[in-house]
Amino acid sequence: MEDKTKQTHQKILSSPKPKTQPVPTGLTAIQFLIMKYIHVFTFLTILIFGTACNGPVKKNLPKEKVSESNIIPDGHPKLIKTIGNPKYGNVQCGIQDKAGNLWFGTTQNGLYKYDGKSFNQFLVADGLNSNNIWCLLEDKEGKIWIGTEEGVCLYNGKTFAPIEIPLPKNLSPNKNRNTHEVFSIMQDKSGKLWFATIDGVFIYDDKSFTLFIVNEGAGGYMSSNNNAEKILEDKAGNIWFGGRGNEAVYRYDGKSVTNFKLKELNTFRSDSVRIGHNWAWPQLQDKNGNIWFSNWGGVYRYDSKSFTSFTASDGLTIGAITRIIEDRNGNLWFGGAGGLCRYDGKSFTCYKDGLINPWIWEILEDKTGNLWIGTRETGLYLYDGKKFIVCSEYKHQPVTD
Repeated sequence: MEDKTKQTHQKILSSPKPKTQPVPTGLTAIQFLIMKYIHVFTFLTILIFGTACNGPVKKNLPKEKVSESNIIPDGHPKLIKTIGNPKYGNVQCGIQDKAGNLWFGTTQNGLYKYDGKSFNQFLVADGLNSNNIWCLLEDKEGKIWIGTEEGVCLYNGKTFAPIEIPLPKNLSPNKNRNTHEVFSIMQDKSGKLWFATIDGVFIYDDKSFTLFIVNEGAGGYMSSNNNAEKILEDKAGNIWFGGRGNEAVYRYDGKSVTNFKLKELNTFRSDSVRIGHNWAWPQLQDKNGNIWFSNWGGVYRYDSKSFTSFTASDGLTIGAITRIIEDRNGNLWFGGAGGLCRYDGKSFTCYKDGLINPWIWEILEDKTGNLWIGTRETGLYLYDGKKFIVCSEYKHQPVTD
């Protein structure tokens, strides 16, 4: 750029002298020449910089238009929400499959697959039986089971197929809802699949479904039938059940079911009315063998002898605990209404700055150690240990014929 400018200036300076022009009244000959060269230099500056700002940009435009909504400013792809009100819906669940792909289930917006480069969305039109997804599981054979509002779907790597859970003829119709939610799916050590549904708990042995009664006559969440929302198998092979609408938690040892009563944990409504919670979701068994449970008032730790509770008074400042995981370093992470908390075995550290809606429904640690956080408003974030990176966006898709 500088060489071209110098050559242009040299050409002007070495060009034949123009015919003598009268000097304007009031200016000396030197002042007139200075003003003349200032005008020439100004013209050249506009010409040169105008070319630099406009020409190359046009040449570097991509041949195909890149959708800005698919790329986050720091280069991360985005999960695009296309259905429903932007203020509603959750990133409800997530898994990483054996091939390294990340899968996220949402309410309203179906299923998303992230292969490390882009998100691919799957809806009813692609074979799902519902766009409202509650849970995901990859079985030992690599098939992905999807629990939805309308039952179960199975993905074999190519297509989605609905799987019907036959309901017993003597099962009373649900008085509250005409849906068939599958809240969680677990595969036990023997390979059997357990389904916690709005119609009850079912076991699948690769041939048929069998209804499993946790507690005869007990109620459940969104259901007049007995049901649990979460199922966990511990290292000893015991199966734990828990859910809203059922008091305490249940353990099945292969022979009988035992009910464990829990200390009531409190929350308070906006009008200061106290609400007690003595139900719990079994969440995980940590590396030390402790089993962790959660409800809207806090969490419980079971050490095989007794339950210890943790609440806001212990530093767990978030409420409505929906998710607990243990990372590769042995830290426990808690997600709920109010953000994310980490427990190192001694104290809690909580985070929420950077979350647009800090009500968390999913925490997933990927194989590289990053945490993926799913929230309300169909929010998805990547937490790299320092900050939350937004990985979602609402982009309404107009209805077309």
